[in-house]
Amino acid sequence: MALNGNVSSQTTKSRIIILNAIIILFFIIILYNLFLLQVVNTLEYKKRAEVVTRRSTIIFAQRGKIYDRNYIIPLVNNEEAFVIDIIPGEIENSKIDEVFIRISNILNIDVTDILDKIDEKHYSLNEPFEIANDVSKETIFYIAEHIQDFPGVVWRSEPKRNYLFTNTVGSLSHIIGYIGNISTDEFHELLNKGYTDDDNIGKSGIEKYYDLILRGEDGKRYRIADITGRKTSNIDDEIVPPVNGNDLILTIDSNIQLLSEKALGMRKGSVIVLKPSTGEILAMVSYPWYDPEVFTGNPEKLDELRTDPESPLLNRAIQSSYPPASVFKIVLTTANVEDNVFPADRTVYCSGSFYYANKHFYCWKRYGHGYLALRLGFANSCNVYFWTIGLELGAERILRFANEYGLGRFTGIDLPQEREGFLPSPGWKENRYQMNWLGGDTLNLSIGQGWTLITPIQIANMVAMVVNKGTSYVPHLLKEVRDPETGRIISTTEREILSTSSISKDTFEVVQEAMRSVVTSGTCRNIISTPFEIAAKTGTGEVGVDGNYHSWFAAFGPYDANPEDQIVLVVMVEAVPGDWEWWGPKAGNTILHGIFTDQTFEEVVDDLNLWYMREYIE
Repeated sequence: MALNGNVSSQTTKSRIIILNAIIILFFIIILYNLFLLQVVNTLEYKKRAEVVTRRSTIIFAQRGKIYDRNYIIPLVNNEEAFVIDIIPGEIENSKIDEVFIRISNILNIDVTDILDKIDEKHYSLNEPFEIANDVSKETIFYIAEHIQDFPGVVWRSEPKRNYLFTNTVGSLSHIIGYIGNISTDEFHELLNKGYTDDDNIGKSGIEKYYDLILRGEDGKRYRIADITGRKTSNIDDEIVPPVNGNDLILTIDSNIQLLSEKALGMRKGSVIVLKPSTGEILAMVSYPWYDPEVFTGNPEKLDELRTDPESPLLNRAIQSSYPPASVFKIVLTTANVEDNVFPADRTVYCSGSFYYANKHFYCWKRYGHGYLALRLGFANSCNVYFWTIGLELGAERILRFANEYGLGRFTGIDLPQEREGFLPSPGWKENRYQMNWLGGDTLNLSIGQGWTLITPIQIANMVAMVVNKGTSYVPHLLKEVRDPETGRIISTTEREILSTSSISKDTFEVVQEAMRSVVTSGTCRNIISTPFEIAAKTGTGEVGVDGNYHSWFAAFGPYDANPEDQIVLVVMVEAVPGDWEWWGPKAGNTILHGIFTDQTFEEVVDDLNLWYMREYIE
């Protein structure tokens, strides 16, 4: 019995040992498989993921078209442009240098340009490398006909901006602007708005200001490919179609733009035609202008224009500021009438000079105007009269009314890089020069000279406030946004109040009457020949060199019409050496007559017999 018990006990122990061994072996197998799954297989799956992946290529969206207010023919659209790519993996290694040289000769580029883009370590890749854009159709046809000589060379189309206006109304360039490759700084600024580092974006003008509306959203083409870029699946490519950009309808009237362009001629300066009741810009000319087409595939041209001493990239209507000269007398007249500081019927004697602080200040009319009250003083732009009332008003009061008109402040126009202008003040002079404001400074301020700098668009807004008797609206160039496929109006720009003045309507009526007298009996009575009644103010801004003067002309009309039917016109011609031309009023006369009669520049010249304009008729 004892022997049987020992045997049974040993058997039980053996079974326990075997069972434990089986359990241990089972866990070893589990751990081994976990190791395979988590480590070995993970590495294998990673390799497979690297070998087979989802590749994407861009399907470019069409940028929105741009029209003038009549929405008939686009000013800007898109045309098909071709891009050449090379897929190096499709070229035999022994022939790759030969193909590179052959295609570089066809494209008229240096072979090193290709080598810079396709490094030798990429020769095995089956993915495209862009080597040239804006390639002509003729070149594409040649490559297609000789494709056996160009293995690995492929082409694709992408939209190219087409500025249709350049051959007809070149002055639209400052309004429209141009597009170009996104810069590093721009990319970092716009990264969160969906831009990529190879995007084309608006660089100036409407193209820049409304880039998000115009650009649309690029689509994508997805395909399954191996690490070299070779397609590895029979599954059809997945396509996410692009969303084309919306079309813009501008407030600009191309006929008025062309009329203004020709009337200004080849004189550095600007023209603005504005609807005072809405703030819509009907025309905005700045000379000299530029051709936006030159930037296509020619980035060095931009550097050339930037260093051009004539500054063709500068939109002088909003990015240049000048002494407003006698146009500023609108401010003094408003201040004097509103506050009744110097009675409007009190006369001042102009002998041709004004003696103040032991110094003679000379009127523009050296032999004098004689006795003048407000109406004749304004009509004849007598400096002596305005020096007299300027000292009575004082600098602070003059500046308060200049601020009422919005001078020296941004107008908020929908174009980039508007200039603010500048209104000097006693406090500014003390901080800047550690000097007190003197009476001589007030004399300069009173006739729009000295440190005062105002932009043409601010002058237009000032006249608009006179017309509206106390309200000015934000000047704008966008009229509507439309769907590119259906033409449906998506949004319309509503007029927006820029400033509401506390000045009385009676005061504005006096200013309107004074501006009318400039045409009927004042400084431009012998220049304005259009039979339509207009009101205006001329200005002659002295520039440092003797004999050189800026020419201002600010006007509105028809004089007795409702504001809804009136327009504001500002012409600013920069000083040029030579005889004084009074070109501001001359150009203004031409433009206003053309607008009111719906005539072309050539028809106006014939209708009014403007001999001084005939040299600009081709």
